[in-house]
Amino acid sequence: MTEEKMAIIGIFVRDKESAARVNELLHDYSDCILGRMGIPYQEKKMNIISVVVCADAGRISALSGRLGRIEGITSKSMQVPLPTD
Repeated sequence: MTEEKMAIIGIFVRDKESAARVNELLHDYSDCILGRMGIPYQEKKMNIISVVVCADAGRISALSGRLGRIEGITSKSMQVPLPTD
């Protein structure tokens, strides 16, 4: 049995042309996304997206890695184990 983890993935979109690919990828992982918040930072010509996910560590890493390979995107994730009852 694979242990589920909770993670926050921070995504910095510097190239607006890449935004569609980010949204497509997030849609592909929508079953494990608990919430998402986007912040347009127009003065710096970037958008910031934070995504909270719950999935096994491999799936979280796969999403974060795929995001990081999109040109014009920087992403980082932080994972923690879910609390036990």
